[in-house]
Amino acid sequence: MSRLFSPFSIADLRLKNRIVVAPMCQYSAENGSATDWHLIHLGHLALSGAGMLIIEATAVTPEGRITPADLGLWSDANETALRRVLSAVRAHSTMPIAIQLAHAGRKASSHVPWNGGQLILPEDGGWRPLAPSPIAHAANEPPPAALDRGGLERVRQAFVATAQRAQRLGIDAIELHAAHGYLLHQFLSPLANARDDEYGGSLDRRMRLPLAVFDAVRAAVPAAMPVGVRLSATDWVDGGWDLEQSVVFAQALRQRGCAFIHVSSGGVSPRQQVPLGPGYQVSLAETIRRESGLPTIAVGLITEAEQAEAIIAEERADLVALARGMLFDPRWPWHAAVALGAEVEAPPQYWRSQPRGLSGLFGDARIGQR
Repeated sequence: MSRLFSPFSIADLRLKNRIVVAPMCQYSAENGSATDWHLIHLGHLALSGAGMLIIEATAVTPEGRITPADLGLWSDANETALRRVLSAVRAHSTMPIAIQLAHAGRKASSHVPWNGGQLILPEDGGWRPLAPSPIAHAANEPPPAALDRGGLERVRQAFVATAQRAQRLGIDAIELHAAHGYLLHQFLSPLANARDDEYGGSLDRRMRLPLAVFDAVRAAVPAAMPVGVRLSATDWVDGGWDLEQSVVFAQALRQRGCAFIHVSSGGVSPRQQVPLGPGYQVSLAETIRRESGLPTIAVGLITEAEQAEAIIAEERADLVALARGMLFDPRWPWHAAVALGAEVEAPPQYWRSQPRGLSGLFGDARIGQR
């Protein structure tokens, strides 16, 4: 039997297999509100046969958006728009849906990627980003504004309020974004955090805000709702955040009731040297899983069914996530099931798509034709 297609539970949340659709920014919202694009995008991914779908990085405040077109969940209007999308998706899919809550920090106020992704200055319609310290992400950018104590509390409360909105929407799990160089990652990394108060300096102090945000969100939603964290396990820069510190952070999260950890890397510095290759981040996930005992999601150039199967079978991670690969092939789980001799859930409208000579892909599905 395929291990990739075996069930798995994150706390009380039951997944039918070990495949996760990773959060992928679409830069298609209007004032933070989901649009018809999200209905189409999430709708077809929810029919993919994966075990869980994670909604893209969702800003907790307007100034926490990466771009002006980012999805958000800070207002009643945002909540209403996302409810419409989720209601339509859930009418046709039983797949568990999680959401990634995020604040971009110093990487905010940027153009969308297909327009270059560079910083938008306030005089050009952007805003001044917020960060742990007045250290610019890129050398040619003006520095962000350092968060004061009041600002730190507003950030914490914004995560709480957005988590409560997600819970009202019936979201099944929450993932806090502490990866890819965004605000919570910026507090963790000495490359972005040069504070001399209780939120900077030593590892314990740099972890203080991310852990406080986790604690506040965990306390604000029902105990049965899993709350996990996405982490960049290393900055890929000498003197930056690294795997050893990530293990300490993961251990602290487990003590606080973290339900899972989603292991990525990089994003905090243009100086990063990433050793790209198939499954290049899996060893990071494996170490964090072993040292923390947390259920762990591996992600990063996992493209082949046999590759994903081996990661699970060898217990290097508990789940595997696909991002760009799922955009390229939204039926990746179907094709993986064929390769591994497994079954996958599909809507009855698609049962006739099973190739001639292939049986069992959709379980005991039977269909006639007049």
